[in-house]
Amino acid sequence: MTDRLQVTPSQTVGPFLHIALQWEDGPYVVPPGTAGGRWLRGRVLDGAGDPVPDGLVETWQADPDGRFDHPDDPRGATASAIEGFRGFGRSTTDREGRFEIFTVKPGPLPAPDGGTEAPHLDVSVLARGLLHRVVTRIYFPDEPQANERDPVLASVDPSRRPTLVATAGPDGLLHDIRLQGEHETVFFDL
Repeated sequence: MTDRLQVTPSQTVGPFLHIALQWEDGPYVVPPGTAGGRWLRGRVLDGAGDPVPDGLVETWQADPDGRFDHPDDPRGATASAIEGFRGFGRSTTDREGRFEIFTVKPGPLPAPDGGTEAPHLDVSVLARGLLHRVVTRIYFPDEPQANERDPVLASVDPSRRPTLVATAGPDGLLHDIRLQGEHETVFFDL
């Protein structure tokens, strides 16, 4: 009798993200029709470049003045001047891995070293096969000088920085998140 090794079943998250983690305001960081509002659209892709269905993309951000209405803001919690600004958006991915968030461009933030962080969105991704979320950032393409001075972006290998910068789209921004493989998005260990 020969012993044969069996394949261990994988432990995955889902498929329930689109059911269990729905959020009432969904992809709207700001209400539809907000002045300066724009869409961030993209896809979540696996290591082979295939779409990741039933994933979840969450964003959180400062308001256009670079402020948070949260006690952890070292400058003090400040309500946004934009009515209905939530600072948080959540979008599930569809069968093609597509997600979308309606938001406004955040302002720059003070960096711990006394400098400034470029306008950016903080992003979490949850998907099948991920036991923990992955965290990244999305920077704005129309801020090349601010992006160059951003201490977090500067800490990333120059050849990998493009994985963190969106491109201009017809009604906002386009940005794909690649979980593995060639052109894998940079993720941060938090």
